Amino acid sequence: MDLTQQDSSFRKFISRDLTDILVRLALVGFLVIASLKIFTPFMGIMLWALILAVTLFPMHQKLAAKLDGKQGRAATLLVIAGILVLGGPTVMLGGSLADYVQQTHTSIKDDSFSIRKPPESVAQWPLIGKKVHSAWQQAATDLPRFIKKHKEQLTNASKSFLGFASGFISGLLQFVFSMVIAGIMMAWGKEGSDSLLKISYRLAGLKKGASLHKLSTATIRSVSLGVIGVAVIQAILIGVGLILIDFPAAGLMALVMLILGIAQLPALLISIPAIIFLWYTGDSSVYNIVMTVYLFLAGLADNVLKPILLGRGVDAPMPVVLIGALGGMVSAGLLGLFIGAVFLSLAYVIFMTWVDDGLLEMKAQENQLGTE
Repeated sequence: MDLTQQDSSFRKFISRDLTDILVRLALVGFLVIASLKIFTPFMGIMLWALILAVTLFPMHQKLAAKLDGKQGRAATLLVIAGILVLGGPTVMLGGSLADYVQQTHTSIKDDSFSIRKPPESVAQWPLIGKKVHSAWQQAATDLPRFIKKHKEQLTNASKSFLGFASGFISGLLQFVFSMVIAGIMMAWGKEGSDSLLKISYRLAGLKKGASLHKLSTATIRSVSLGVIGVAVIQAILIGVGLILIDFPAAGLMALVMLILGIAQLPALLISIPAIIFLWYTGDSSVYNIVMTVYLFLAGLADNVLKPILLGRGVDAPMPVVLIGALGGMVSAGLLGLFIGAVFLSLAYVIFMTWVDDGLLEMKAQENQLGTE
């Protein structure tokens, strides 16, 4: 066989293999795109369900051990308890918000809506005091003119509020469905965990795959408890306190508190104005003193809970987890809170492992040169 025939055979071989590779890649790409398109409508619910399942799985295992290892029954009880525990305060705060909206609507319809005049101390607030006092005074003395003057801003604010309210309601419904799916995942949690562990092994090897699997699980649980959990606890505590002192729009302020907590802003931004309102509208009774202490301590609860819950069991430092959570939330909303924390923690651990491995190799080379 001469060189020309050999070259022709080689080209046919390469052409056939290249065609096979391209066909396989096209089929794989088609399957991936089709699967993503089919799965996209359920992506949010399934990710939330996975996060809830990972977070609650240790509690599920303890409950299952007390029920003679019955995984399904333990998952069912945990799902019902979770919906009741979070649903009760949510319904109470939501009822307060609905009552406030209804009363406001009725008073506006009957032309009896009025705004209390601002105290003179408002004008002494730094930077914004005079502007806030002036706008508040105009709204209290001539509300129709104030509405006409700020119609565009009020319209945009009302649209934003309605959009937020509808998003919050849909989020609650999504949470209920996610909780049910999380219960199904927990019932088969061991099998699912083994499958994810095998994927980690395949992607990163036996040693690093196990550590990355452990890090991902620990990060999700840490963010769930340290960020979302603390924000929910504070929103409930402060929301209940606002209801007890008859604070206007207590349910709405509880929602604001939840958003501030997730955004890592201090809860004192809500509790201190509530304390001021309590003393401005009441007297120096024992009840006011007790509620002042309660609201102040509720506003500081995150300073105690966050160091305990955030970053626990995670190899990455707490600032890395927190930066990832905040950056993910800014980029992708509430779900990005978890995704950002997991990705940034994984990136940090992988980078530091690469650095440590390089240092070990350099030390080994130095020791070898020293012995020679």
